Amino acid sequence: MSRAEQPSRRTVLAVAVAAAVTGAAAPAAAAARRPAADADVPGRAQARPIDYHAWTTYRDWRGGTAQGARAVAGRRPGVVIGAAAGRTDYTDPHTGTTATWDYATWTSPAHRLTVPATEVVASWNAHTPAGTWLQVELHGTYSDGTDTPWYVLGRWAAGDQDIKRTSVDGQSDGRSTVWTDTFAVDDASTGLRLAAYRLRLTLYRRPDTHLTPTVWRLGAMGSDIPDRFTVPASAPCLAQELAVPRYSQEIHKGQYPEYDGGGEAWCSPTSSQMIIEYWGGRLTREQLSWVDPSYADPQVDHAARFTYDHQYEGCGNWPFNAAYAATFEGLQGVVTRLASLTDLETLIAAGIPAITSQSFLKEELTGAGYGTSGHLMTVIGFTADGDVIANDPASPGDEAVRRVYLRREFENIWLRTKRYNASGKVASGTGGVCYLYFPAHPTPGQRKALAAVGVH
Repeated sequence: MSRAEQPSRRTVLAVAVAAAVTGAAAPAAAAARRPAADADVPGRAQARPIDYHAWTTYRDWRGGTAQGARAVAGRRPGVVIGAAAGRTDYTDPHTGTTATWDYATWTSPAHRLTVPATEVVASWNAHTPAGTWLQVELHGTYSDGTDTPWYVLGRWAAGDQDIKRTSVDGQSDGRSTVWTDTFAVDDASTGLRLAAYRLRLTLYRRPDTHLTPTVWRLGAMGSDIPDRFTVPASAPCLAQELAVPRYSQEIHKGQYPEYDGGGEAWCSPTSSQMIIEYWGGRLTREQLSWVDPSYADPQVDHAARFTYDHQYEGCGNWPFNAAYAATFEGLQGVVTRLASLTDLETLIAAGIPAITSQSFLKEELTGAGYGTSGHLMTVIGFTADGDVIANDPASPGDEAVRRVYLRREFENIWLRTKRYNASGKVASGTGGVCYLYFPAHPTPGQRKALAAVGVH
């Protein structure tokens, strides 16, 4: 489980609700604070409360504003450093080392959200050879016409020798805050929303070289998920299972404690590695040579190291996991939300597994045998009864990873935005967050399935 012994970093997103819903208030108390979701009103069509948008094509990259960056065409278009726009010093907060870097920037056009959002999560796919790295920022316009500051959503490199990849704490304008990897409106009950945003890339390289990062995909998911302790039940429509490798995080307990205390907390990178290998991604013996040869499944140790966020001090940074997956040739990864288990069934039918994020009490998920404030697992299929087949890395060994969880229990703990923790206090739920990893060049069927869940 991901840092199960500590409060989830997203627990803070429920502070406003916790203040309004005191003691052991019933879920109805929270529901009464806002209109019922469209899904709860018979006969009313539900507007999709999620907007994922990305820049991926040569035309997209040409449409941004560049200072020293340039678009490149080809089978996988992207943006790179052309002639650097300038030179700057960066002091790594985790090493204290100051180094000088050439840099270039690319800024997206404004994207007006189809769903004015309470939360936004960015994700990116890039190649950062040694001697390069990148920063992703967001600048938004609120629904009242005022603007956010430029918020840093991540400083990232595939490796960890030039900089320590990191989120940035302490970013707020008193109306919104960045919590590790998630931009959030501080008090959604006021009606304030993010109406539009721009993303900015800053690409860095060692001075007086021709090195460059290459960014192939840059996007963000904005959402306004209704406050809810329960979600409507969906009807099963698929019986299918994908052959996804099975890895346990628990067998890595105590290994490399510098990465979030060791394997017991590595649900996110373990899940990522399962799907990476499902799509054929493999690490070489040379890449794994740093891992103690006595350790089983050394690729999981590798995934933990190269998804680790040095500020969060954990391996569960959502966009860092998606970016790690995209370092494997022929893969891309995004962070988004899905609206239902039907969305998951659509993906599974097209051969695309998903990594879901959820929090729950032990008694809320039959057969799990544990409770958690934040945990990732891989959905690989559905039984004939519609129950969820998951590769759950919080298992004692690889052979025990495949689990079947009751459909109604799973969809509720995954899709809800509010829950009660073990102390009976209101805490946050992820509202359907998932990572999707899929081929850089999807088949027509895969493209159709991704488009059906809002990913392009």
